[in-house]
Amino acid sequence: MDTSTLVILGVLVVLIGYAVLIYNNLVSLKHAVSQAWANIDVLLKQRHDELPKLIETCKQYMKYERETLEAVMRARSAVAEAGERGDMGALGEAEGQLRMGLGRLFALAEAYPELKANQSFQHLQTRISALENSIADRREFYNAAVNANNVRIEQLPDLLIARAFGFGPAQLLEFADTEKADVNVKALFDT
Repeated sequence: MDTSTLVILGVLVVLIGYAVLIYNNLVSLKHAVSQAWANIDVLLKQRHDELPKLIETCKQYMKYERETLEAVMRARSAVAEAGERGDMGALGEAEGQLRMGLGRLFALAEAYPELKANQSFQHLQTRISALENSIADRREFYNAAVNANNVRIEQLPDLLIARAFGFGPAQLLEFADTEKADVNVKALFDT
């Protein structure tokens, strides 16, 4: 073999090695998005399991607030359905509705001193609030993983490998505008 053949073979080996490295990095990013979603999914399921207990505790005291309790349960179902489908758009919208419903429920609980003093209610309220904070934290990690994935599959030379092997963009988990708007605390207490 002459020198030019060795140089060409060397360049090919380097290019193939570089393509394999890019591919492996894209696989790693894809799995980071899946793992971040799985972390959110676990928290959503935990909250999903806690909400019926909270509603049942509230029903014992809040006989005239059925509409609020039903709205929370409807939103809970919508979150579960969107999560099972992996539909981030619908999940964000349903999350907004659920958070509004929970905010309203906790605000209405202020009008029921017996409920507020109930240890089961206090425990569930604390547990659900902690889950809400954890979901917000995990959502941040999920969106960071999605962003890293989406940026990499749009940059050269990663774009070439991503297209060749079918790596696609992932959808950010965004909440509805109502979720991001300032909370009108007075309105929560007036209803």
